[in-house]
Amino acid sequence: MGWFWADSTPSPNAPHPIPLSNATPPPECPMHNASTQSAPFPTRNLPPSTPEGSCPVRAPNEPIPSTKTSTMSKLNPLNYMPTSLSQSRDTRQTIHLPTERETSSIPRGDTEANWEYPSPQQMYNAMLRKGYDDTPEDAVESMVAVHNFLNEGAWAEIVDWERRFSRGLGHGWQACRRGEEGFLEEADRIASSRDVAAPKLLRFQGRPNEMTPKARILDFMGRMYPAKFGCEPPFDRHDWYVQRRTVDGETKEVRYVIDYYSAPPEPTGEPVFYLDVRPAVDGPTAAAERMMRWGGDFWYRASGARVRETAS
Repeated sequence: MGWFWADSTPSPNAPHPIPLSNATPPPECPMHNASTQSAPFPTRNLPPSTPEGSCPVRAPNEPIPSTKTSTMSKLNPLNYMPTSLSQSRDTRQTIHLPTERETSSIPRGDTEANWEYPSPQQMYNAMLRKGYDDTPEDAVESMVAVHNFLNEGAWAEIVDWERRFSRGLGHGWQACRRGEEGFLEEADRIASSRDVAAPKLLRFQGRPNEMTPKARILDFMGRMYPAKFGCEPPFDRHDWYVQRRTVDGETKEVRYVIDYYSAPPEPTGEPVFYLDVRPAVDGPTAAAERMMRWGGDFWYRASGARVRETAS
């Protein structure tokens, strides 16, 4: 559910650009043209391109590298989507779809701009490209609206985590020790105590076929105890890589995992979704953040601290 589109070509500041190479020997190189009329002996067929600075003549048993462009090199390294997706109407299309793109509230890490969502026409073309030929055209605009709504919700959850922990674990514990309700009451005071820059989204990756460890555990518990834990597995999973700026001015990359769950619709027919957003346990700091937030809220409510505060 995280189809942001970057420009038609990847930004030069991409975190992990995948280079494309179509280099050929310079014109002054005597091997630039494999066959000339003045050649005193028969020439060999050489690959169409030779790495710059290397000898163009290969050993007899040296394998010739493939000149095919890999699939990954055609993808934008920021979102693992095709670098250019047409806004043109598909030949199988029967209705007009808008080509206007909506700008999100999510800041990009490589520029000062925000990420842009795909247009309905781009979304439809992307789904056709993925093999979803039965996509109803009249539902695409609603799909884009839901897609954008879920991504805005996911980013709001990430910002909530960053408000607690971007200033360090000590500050994070102060934000978590009174649970979720206590944090909401003190959020403005806590946030203004040590100002840091807002987080930015560096890149993201959809991984719908790879369940997170937590989702696997919940799925197993649902099979064992359906009355208490029964729910459908997440219909999508994303990894978002966020730039965190610390109070010292340093930047740190934090990976967040997002599980997307669907729930029974409202009586009015509106769909219901749940997002489980948390830092990936890539190290002890992320593990401590998760334990502080969930443990602090559990202990605050279970110990009756809220009741004692109200009574006093």
